[in-house]
Amino acid sequence: MPSPKKQLKDLVILVKGGGEMATGVAHRLARSGFRVGLTEIPEPLAVRREVAFSEAIFEGQKEVEGLVAKYVSSREEILHAWEEGKVPIFVDPECSIRATLNPDVVIDAILAKRNTGTGIVDAPLVIGVGPGFRAGQDVHLVIETNRGHRLGKVIEEGEADPDTSIPGEISGYTWERVLRAPASGKFKGRKRIGDRVETGEIAGEADGVPVKAKIAGVLRGILRDGVRVQKEMKVGDIDPRGVREHCFTISEKARAIAGGVLEAILMRYNR
Repeated sequence: MPSPKKQLKDLVILVKGGGEMATGVAHRLARSGFRVGLTEIPEPLAVRREVAFSEAIFEGQKEVEGLVAKYVSSREEILHAWEEGKVPIFVDPECSIRATLNPDVVIDAILAKRNTGTGIVDAPLVIGVGPGFRAGQDVHLVIETNRGHRLGKVIEEGEADPDTSIPGEISGYTWERVLRAPASGKFKGRKRIGDRVETGEIAGEADGVPVKAKIAGVLRGILRDGVRVQKEMKVGDIDPRGVREHCFTISEKARAIAGGVLEAILMRYNR
């Protein structure tokens, strides 16, 4: 049980993942005054790249809604990034930095739909985002990620709703919103994030096979060129609402989940 005497400003928080949801969580926590760092894999597979801090691994830095993430490779660089008011992100799939950083909170926001190795002993407070975790067993607390009435809820006992493999509904569309690789191989985009696409239009290609849009809207996300994909892997995301600004701002779902994470931290450290 974390000590209630711990000062909030002194907390060190590690977020596993650098995609859209992990970025939403890190963004809210950093803006709330916490020292936050993110861990990622060497070749991140984020689709909503304009709102993913994982892009810093390719570009050195990535700004999302006024907050900058910086790619770092050592504990010293992590501390320097915090001094600069930036969010450090580093390649560390095993989250081995825990041994030297001694985080007060570890948040698994990889959204793998299963637990890929996070344990309740990883930090004084461990939070699992989405399905694959059981509160009180794998982690201390779980955050609901399923769209609907419970989105963002802090779960103190049990698990989040199971993965349905059906994307959340937007303007009446679910699976149609998602672009998937028709073949395994290298991916190449034909469209850029924020572009308008029409039904049947080619948005990209996987191993030379066209990836066609099933609905019209704006391209909210698409993989980086050159990434190797597997058949049926998600490679893009179309927003039928057609609002280009949505492609470059954190989604309502990510904000709700981030609010749940913030609540979970305050539940333990602000009593």
